[in-house]
Amino acid sequence: MSSQTEHLKSAVVLLSGGLDSMVTAALAQEQGYEVHALTIDYGQRHRRELEAARAIAKQLDVARHVELELDLRKFGGSALTDDIDVPKEGVGNDIPVTYVPARNLVFLALTTAFAEASGASDIFIGVNALDYSGYPDCRPEFIASFAETARLGTKSGVEGEPFTVHAPLQEMTKADIASECARLGLNSGWSWSCYDPTEDGLACGRCDSCRLRRKGFEEAGLEDQARYAA
Repeated sequence: MSSQTEHLKSAVVLLSGGLDSMVTAALAQEQGYEVHALTIDYGQRHRRELEAARAIAKQLDVARHVELELDLRKFGGSALTDDIDVPKEGVGNDIPVTYVPARNLVFLALTTAFAEASGASDIFIGVNALDYSGYPDCRPEFIASFAETARLGTKSGVEGEPFTVHAPLQEMTKADIASECARLGLNSGWSWSCYDPTEDGLACGRCDSCRLRRKGFEEAGLEDQARYAA
């Protein structure tokens, strides 16, 4: 640890490699936290986001970046971990097949374990409850409930040092997030959002995640540095 960061408080950021997690990590740094990033390799078919997570961690010069393997392909049940087509028809009202069962519940539990082991009492996650695909584990009530669970189920919590779960993008639109990306001086091309990349490494441009991201940058009047096939 450098002398410049010895005085900083620590936070663990769940860093998927997507736009939201990149902006969240940068916001944590802006708020004075030394960032310890956790990336979960859960067997996702869009492996490109793992490369993006590594690039973001390097560009932000985080204090520590842990990449944890957890093969959720053995469970299946999602277009991101199973042999199920990624939908390309647009964002609907139902929970889509790209929902990974209990993913954020599992990931937050692992992030809490990493935070407790690292002596950090602050956790950052880039969930969003406005422009998103309707996943139940992105809602504010879930985040609040998990924070209470973490207080009850950890040594730190029962000894009076509970974790604070920060979701700074919770009430932002994708346009807001795109604007924050620009304000923070981040290159959006470092991040990866597409669920179904092409064989030549381009974002498909048609899955829910691509549609929401592109819509956000368009509404913000900003250019997205990501490369799209469609």
